[in-house]
Amino acid sequence: MSDDDYKIETTDAGASATIPMEAGQIKKGGHIMIKGRPCKVINIAVSKTGKHGHAKCNFTATDIFTGKKLEDMVPGSHGTTVPIVTKNDWEIIDIADDGEVTLMDEGGNQKVDVNLPSVPEGFGEEIRDAWDGGENCIMGTVQAAVGEEAIISFKKVID
Repeated sequence: MSDDDYKIETTDAGASATIPMEAGQIKKGGHIMIKGRPCKVINIAVSKTGKHGHAKCNFTATDIFTGKKLEDMVPGSHGTTVPIVTKNDWEIIDIADDGEVTLMDEGGNQKVDVNLPSVPEGFGEEIRDAWDGGENCIMGTVQAAVGEEAIISFKKVID
């Protein structure tokens, strides 16, 4: 067999975007997948064990990308999924007219697949105003989970 017979299609490690976790182990402020969306838990109500022997965890959470409020009820001893959420700081290099943002990290790597955020209302324009056509150095925090990325905060860097 020659080297031509083997072809590598992807370069990722094949890691999952979520991990399994027992519902009773998830805490307020943690993350959980509800209806296929990554969410931040804002409240947990635990009911007592009932006729069938399981305490139920009632999760109230907000979608980390859209801000929508979602609810889910899971037996405390049953498994659920938790998204792997990462946050990285990037310098904003350019903002296109269509809202596409060019970012650069400390290592000089560039990212161009992030748009100005539409949630909350007016946040994208706030970033554009602070950037001021490249006059100001702006650092944006990009949050990523389950294949989605969004700018969640920014700050002006003062030299």
